Amino acid sequence: MFIETIKSEGLSQLSYLIGGGGKAVVIDPRRDCDLYVAKAAELGCRITHIFETHRNEDLVSGAPILAALTGARVLHGPDAAEPIQYADTVAEGDRFSAGEVCIEVLETPGHTDDSVSYLIHDQSYGEDAVAVCTGDALFVGDVGRTDFYPHRASEVAGLLFDSLQKLLSLPDHVQVLPAHGAGSVCGDNMANRDFSSIGYERTHNKMLQITDRESFISAKLDEHHYQPPYFRLMERLNVEGGTAIHRPLVPAPLDLAAFQDCSKEATLIDIRNVTSYLGAHIPGSLALPVGMLASFAGWFLNPEDDLVLIAENDTQATAAARHLARIGFDRIQGYFALPIPGWAANALPFDTTPVIGVDEVSQRVHRQPDDWQLLDVRSETEVSDGMIEGAKHLYVGHVLAEIDTLPRNVHYTVMCASGARATVAASVLLSQGFNRVDVFMGSMGAWRSEGHAVT
Repeated sequence: MFIETIKSEGLSQLSYLIGGGGKAVVIDPRRDCDLYVAKAAELGCRITHIFETHRNEDLVSGAPILAALTGARVLHGPDAAEPIQYADTVAEGDRFSAGEVCIEVLETPGHTDDSVSYLIHDQSYGEDAVAVCTGDALFVGDVGRTDFYPHRASEVAGLLFDSLQKLLSLPDHVQVLPAHGAGSVCGDNMANRDFSSIGYERTHNKMLQITDRESFISAKLDEHHYQPPYFRLMERLNVEGGTAIHRPLVPAPLDLAAFQDCSKEATLIDIRNVTSYLGAHIPGSLALPVGMLASFAGWFLNPEDDLVLIAENDTQATAAARHLARIGFDRIQGYFALPIPGWAANALPFDTTPVIGVDEVSQRVHRQPDDWQLLDVRSETEVSDGMIEGAKHLYVGHVLAEIDTLPRNVHYTVMCASGARATVAASVLLSQGFNRVDVFMGSMGAWRSEGHAVT
């Protein structure tokens, strides 16, 4: 029997191809799913079953698409808010065989009502389970978030506690195969590795050290997570069934004339690194570096909008298109890769965004000019550990939605932990007509390293 892990970078989503004896199953496939078929064929297997651990909020499920490609049966947990239209429902204790693999269902609600885990048995070797696909119930170093049912907050946190006790009843040797790794929006404290075991998590996972149910519930209620607007789209698509990707995942290159024509109606997304954007960028473009797209595109983009990418090269543009497709943003008209010097050589306008360091910020904090505001765009969890005196907190994902609450006659210095998210937020301000914006490069990291106080 084999277990192949497929990781989707950016989203830090983990899916699994598990098989042997000529047949294979897939757990939690992503939308661009041709690779599952190719890998199965390489390993001499045909995909017969597709299992989902829960209805995803942060990406489009590839289950109905992979089912259409392979004829495989899709299985999903019970008690979903709405019936999953493309799947059959499984229940506690159900078993499914595929060649050397046996899948046994454990109901593990809490993250969502329909959450299930799948025990993996190697039928060619013995009866004991060798692994468990835990979905978003148990991660490496963390457990699932429980904020999707705010009117039932205590109840669902308690359900997750009970589900974790069920998982902890498994033998120590059982491998833990979660649906996400470090960097995912689905947890805050995941370890930077994608493998573990029940025994290791029992010993080292801090949330599993909380053995009292009420204390666990209190800890979960104290957490703070953000829900980007695109989550609602993902939830709908993952009930109805998302469509295959119709456009090639290699965007078309645009020459200058085509770019100028497309950009009249499209949203311009600068996917280069933040220093490239700060140094020179096309006016009105949003800074969303390719590595940050999965985390922040859903806050600022509309799935119905046409998008044009500003990229360094075709490799960068293709990676961005793949990230965007996985969260339902398909309307990419192409990419433009003319270097800024070439853009400027055509007498076309470009902007730069000033950056400042600790000394300048310190002077401004000391003087507190009437027309200046330090804008801290870190998360609520981060700012709870301290802020710079006089700073205003506005999470980066909320900047566009709350743009009208910000006075336009103010000079804004934007900060985060290092400067990357600050650049994203600054680009949103600039695209909305704010003309006095700079970025605190180094941000809180630099501030603390210089020994400055926080409040």
